[in-house]
Amino acid sequence: MAQQPPSGTSNVASCSVRILQTDAARASTLNPALPAPADGWEPVTLPDLWTSRWPTHDGAVWYRIAWERACDGPPQVLDAESAVAPTAVALGIDGISVAGAVYVNHDLLWSDASLVEPLSRSWNVPRWWLLPESTLQPGTNTIYVYAVGHRALSPGLGQLRLGTPQEVADVQAGKQWRQRTVYFVNAVLCAMAGVLFFSIWLLQRKARTYGWFALMALCWMLYLSTYLAGTQWPWPDSLTRSRFSLIALLGYVLSVCIFTFRFGAQKLPWVERFLWLLAFIGAAITCLVPPEHARQGFSLVWQGATAVFLVNGLQFQVHAWFPRKRPRNLAHILLACIWLLLTLVALNNLYSVLDRWQVARDWAALSGVLVIGLLMLLLGGQLVRQMHEVRRFNRELKVGVESARSELAQALQREHLQALENAKLQERMALAHDLHDGLGGSLVRSMALVEQSPDTISSARVLSLLKGMRDDLNQLIDYGSSAGAAVPETPVQWAAPLRHRITRILDEIGVQTHWSIAAQWQGTVEEGKRPNALQCLLLTRLVEEALSNVIKHSHASKVRVEYSQPKPNQLLVRVEDDGVGFDVQAVQRAGQSVGMRSMAARAQRLGASFSVQSSPAGTMVTAVLQLGTGLPAAAPGAEPR
Repeated sequence: MAQQPPSGTSNVASCSVRILQTDAARASTLNPALPAPADGWEPVTLPDLWTSRWPTHDGAVWYRIAWERACDGPPQVLDAESAVAPTAVALGIDGISVAGAVYVNHDLLWSDASLVEPLSRSWNVPRWWLLPESTLQPGTNTIYVYAVGHRALSPGLGQLRLGTPQEVADVQAGKQWRQRTVYFVNAVLCAMAGVLFFSIWLLQRKARTYGWFALMALCWMLYLSTYLAGTQWPWPDSLTRSRFSLIALLGYVLSVCIFTFRFGAQKLPWVERFLWLLAFIGAAITCLVPPEHARQGFSLVWQGATAVFLVNGLQFQVHAWFPRKRPRNLAHILLACIWLLLTLVALNNLYSVLDRWQVARDWAALSGVLVIGLLMLLLGGQLVRQMHEVRRFNRELKVGVESARSELAQALQREHLQALENAKLQERMALAHDLHDGLGGSLVRSMALVEQSPDTISSARVLSLLKGMRDDLNQLIDYGSSAGAAVPETPVQWAAPLRHRITRILDEIGVQTHWSIAAQWQGTVEEGKRPNALQCLLLTRLVEEALSNVIKHSHASKVRVEYSQPKPNQLLVRVEDDGVGFDVQAVQRAGQSVGMRSMAARAQRLGASFSVQSSPAGTMVTAVLQLGTGLPAAAPGAEPR
């Protein structure tokens, strides 16, 4: 109700706006300038899609809205002293598809930036204006709206309202929230989710669930550009942009399905191949359908994608709630609940597919934000659980490693003790061999000399024998404690100490000796053309044992000893006598010859070939060493045991 202002003051009349008639007429040409068509007007109800009335019309349509402003009380008289002004009127429009212009009576109120291809995009942009009082007239006024768009894009005019500025502004603010802000928040959330989970997938390539979710979010963000873009950029026209948006929708539905299979651990290879085939067919239809049939082709692809989405959501309900051969999984049930929500929204949109305006204004906009948020929480929770599992596994692994390390330390300690015991045993065995070959050989030679001497041995001779045994003992001690030894300069120097001792004993018992010794080495130790100190010592022990056997057992009259290098990298030592010989195989089977076993063991340690040949005509012991191999050039004390 209008309030009566005091006399002599300016007044504002309380008025209401009433829409009388809404009509539409096809424009024969793409010309946004008035006058509008004179005939062809048909009454319509807003919001309106003109393809439901003129399915083959392509181009532009004029809308004419007749309205009047009715004020409370009797008509007011305007004079110079007192003026009664009517209430201001505002106009609000939810959207013009695809672009358009607005006139009040015959004056332009607003126009899109581009009314020819590439068209501006105003179909999901709510706007409102305050109508200039100068353009209004008493009684009936007319608002003309020029709308232009391709018939495949559901062109028309959204809801229109007239009222006070406050009323229209409040309503349009709500429209702005639902038609723009919610979609913008949805797109930003999808972009964040896509980048975040795509990064996670790059770090964990085997976690394909995150990769498909990232692709799903990014495809949905691209599809939302249909609701948010104000221009056709970067596409050349509105129809091409719609093709791109529909392909993004196909990518979204395909990603949703495969994400569902991966998350739910469903192995459906044939279904996935079929989905890829459907997506390819849908993309081909979207790209190749001619403009005149684009509306039917787009509708077919849109409804097919929605139907696939519905089937996927329903099948997962069965998978999550009624699993086979396994208990229910809480994560699967949560995803099933999210898909159930989206399934209900998709059903609603499927029935309103021809109503472009309703799709942009129902609770699907809010559900998109809710669903993407819930999916992020679900996958984030799964990621946190996996991180907890990794930490738990690391703790268990650490405990296991510590236990294994402790057990390994104990095992190494036991092995160390065993190695010490083995080393002691090997030292004892080596010492026994050395005593046998060195001091034992001297004792045998001395005993043989005493036994075979026809006369009584003088004290000086006995003292000489004892000094020889002392020298052998000193040599044994020096071998066990020496930190190093030098390689003799020539083979003659190498054989000289043994030759001196043995020849004297053999001469005393009447055995002729012949020594065949190479004059020089054929190279250096580094070149592999002479033995190292340890090899020299072991070969000396071997020859000494062979000569001791000659003295004890052979009854020989002649002995020949050879030191030679048949090849530059080969060393040969040989002891040959003309004694009674023995049965080599019988002695080896009986295991009674300590000397033979000792020689064979030393040759094995050297890595040399060793052979014994014997007959009634004599015995020959041969050892052949390949120089540059076998024992390293270590100190004698480092002889392997």
